[in-house]
Amino acid sequence: MIPIRDTTPSKSVPIVNNTIIGINVVFFLVQLAHGQAQDHFVYLYGLVPAKFTVPQVSAYFSLGQKILSLFTFMFLHGGFIHLIGNMWSLFIFGDNVEDRLGSARYIVFYLLCGLASGLIHLLFNAHSNIPTIGASGAIAGVMGAYFILYPGSRILTLIPIVFIPWFVEIPAFFFLGLWFVLQLFNAAGSSGQAGGIAWWAHIGGFVCGILFLKLFDRIPSAGISQRMRPERKHSHRFQVVKTNRGREEANLYGTLIITQYEALVGARKLITVPWGIQNRLFNVIVPQGIEDGQVLRLKGIGRPRGDGTRGDMMLKIKIQHV
Repeated sequence: MIPIRDTTPSKSVPIVNNTIIGINVVFFLVQLAHGQAQDHFVYLYGLVPAKFTVPQVSAYFSLGQKILSLFTFMFLHGGFIHLIGNMWSLFIFGDNVEDRLGSARYIVFYLLCGLASGLIHLLFNAHSNIPTIGASGAIAGVMGAYFILYPGSRILTLIPIVFIPWFVEIPAFFFLGLWFVLQLFNAAGSSGQAGGIAWWAHIGGFVCGILFLKLFDRIPSAGISQRMRPERKHSHRFQVVKTNRGREEANLYGTLIITQYEALVGARKLITVPWGIQNRLFNVIVPQGIEDGQVLRLKGIGRPRGDGTRGDMMLKIKIQHV
């Protein structure tokens, strides 16, 4: 299952979340720049439990290097696929959690989740000399928070069946709950890091994300976040449109959400529409100067009529005021 996006839009630009993604990309480029010395770089800045527990290994590292690695490991990755997979998950789930916590609390939350996941991995792999790297533990914490905050949200998911892309909407509580259960099964059936994957770091990050969310929700916001985060000019380019129709009508009716800025300058949207047991994708061009309540007609993509023609899709424009 590959998550494409969620159906809960963020109300403002997730500055911290986007910055974290950028930092991860920069760290990865620095990592690649070390070429053949990359293994040494990863061992130095990755999380190696033996640095803390095995005297023969620990002697080679200063206290500062050990503490630093508890944070730097979460910004390193094992390859392009590892990086892209982690950053895509953070992009999908992180903006909404930042929306709820605010930018200042979110950065502390993210780092604490990453740190906690690393310590839990260290606990279950105390004498391992294998470096663990990746943002997965911190992102698992973000997913744990999302699981509590937005259980009713839906995750548009790509399930590839042979060569056929199958898009389905899965409730967030089910998608994330299933993900967590799979981590438990994998951890139970392995030594904790089989195949280079730190399963207990994922589990620990997810659980700590839920616990930290409860803690951070009790900490009042200082109001810094509202000054840091500008309003979002663009709504999500990719939207899920719920449609309805009369019992005997071929036309479909739905709502397309855009921002005031998009209403002024126009926009291109990629929408997914429930179609039987799967979803279909359509491109929509929103013209400049469109007004709230106006209807866009997409010809020929409604339900079939008895004469062999198809009805239209009528999209009502809703301008989001944030």
